[in-house]
Amino acid sequence: MKIKLTLIAVLFAWYAQAQEWQVGNTTLTENDLVTGIQVPWEIMWGPDDHLWVTERRGRVLRVDPSTGNYTTVLNIQSVITGNGSSEPGMLGMVAHPDFDNNPYIYVVYNYGNWPNISQRLSRWMWDGSSLENEEIILDDIDGGGIHNGSRLLVLPDNTLLMTVGDRGATTTSQNLNNLNGKTLRMNLDGSIPADNPFGPDSYVWSFGHRNSQGLCLGPNGLVYSSEHGAQNDDEFNILMAGRNYGWPEVEGMCNGFEQDFCDDNDVVEPLDTWSPCIAVNGIFYYDHPSIPEWQNAVLMSVLGGLGGQYERLSVLHMSDDGTAIESEEQYFSSFNQRVRDVAVNPNTGAVYVAFNGPGYPGSGPNIIKEFINLEWGNNSIAENVEQELLIYPVPADDQLNVEFDASFVGSAYSIVSFTGQVVKQDVIMDQKINLNINEWAAGQYYIVATSDQGTVTKTFIVK
Repeated sequence: MKIKLTLIAVLFAWYAQAQEWQVGNTTLTENDLVTGIQVPWEIMWGPDDHLWVTERRGRVLRVDPSTGNYTTVLNIQSVITGNGSSEPGMLGMVAHPDFDNNPYIYVVYNYGNWPNISQRLSRWMWDGSSLENEEIILDDIDGGGIHNGSRLLVLPDNTLLMTVGDRGATTTSQNLNNLNGKTLRMNLDGSIPADNPFGPDSYVWSFGHRNSQGLCLGPNGLVYSSEHGAQNDDEFNILMAGRNYGWPEVEGMCNGFEQDFCDDNDVVEPLDTWSPCIAVNGIFYYDHPSIPEWQNAVLMSVLGGLGGQYERLSVLHMSDDGTAIESEEQYFSSFNQRVRDVAVNPNTGAVYVAFNGPGYPGSGPNIIKEFINLEWGNNSIAENVEQELLIYPVPADDQLNVEFDASFVGSAYSIVSFTGQVVKQDVIMDQKINLNINEWAAGQYYIVATSDQGTVTKTFIVK
């Protein structure tokens, strides 16, 4: 039985000390949902009201948003290139739009050994506890050590978009016979739609891209994309069928010597650019009433430049018709953490942000944080009463109390500092334990425990 009403006071105390963020007149409460995973790349709200996560090393996680309990529902680390330590790996993910009748999850990943890296799109069937029966949808795309893309997006007509990077080869993006540096469009079974802009034998939907790692639907059926520039000119684009986006002949806006190529090839210019590059990534169009200040805005993840600066969540406020960016606000830069992706709970309006640590390609304890307006609608502390792992007091001083759900008794737990040191490991013999921590260094820590019900984590501070 989960820890419930007897610990409501503890939860009230926790929320009273939780970090809060002010967005206009709206107060967002911060919660570390999952800590210690490895390079969360895609986070998406699933049709089962759970948060789904790809780790670049080759796992898919399914997270209960009310407790942070997660299970590994797919593990293909043995075939993944990069294993999370470099840019190749497990990347984009999306669910079938009719998940109840077609319980498929689509995943992009890299495989093979350097320098022979390939990229594949597969769909897996959800059996209620794991992803099984891989069906390869598109295979043998050239991959590389960099610039693999790859985001997925289902369009309103039930076709699927997939971004593919140029893998660092600038000769590919303008070549319509090569799938790199493109946005691809296919049917959900992997076949080519008859109305694709370059004919029924071509997956290509748009071209002239460098490395698009953000895709989302905006108002009026618009498709937005965020795209990495080289040293300058990260881009935010509206994608259109059959159009050329210029790379590598054009970076950012058309100007100077690029103008002739733009005129001759009808190049689409971005809505906005950022120089020097800020490393734009996952995007999501937000229109939920729980954060009214962010309605009709695109939430854009920013990894930050090579010097470890600029990382943030950018809020791009769009014009009413969605065809122009009117202003940009920046949040969460004080974490000094690379922001990889963003997802939204359609029930509560809570925003989930995947942080990849302070350094490239994903150092430190990677965290998925929730930012929620507890004052909106049915959002309340009562929704968070059922906890599988509680830590108090927060912050801790000499003593730390830890309470576990009964299902964790008999399993092991670890406590890890944010510097990577394991400071405590033991077997859970009772639902409540007390730890003497007066010799622990001040700083941030997290606890991780796994039972047959899944894995839970919780962060805390020692002062």
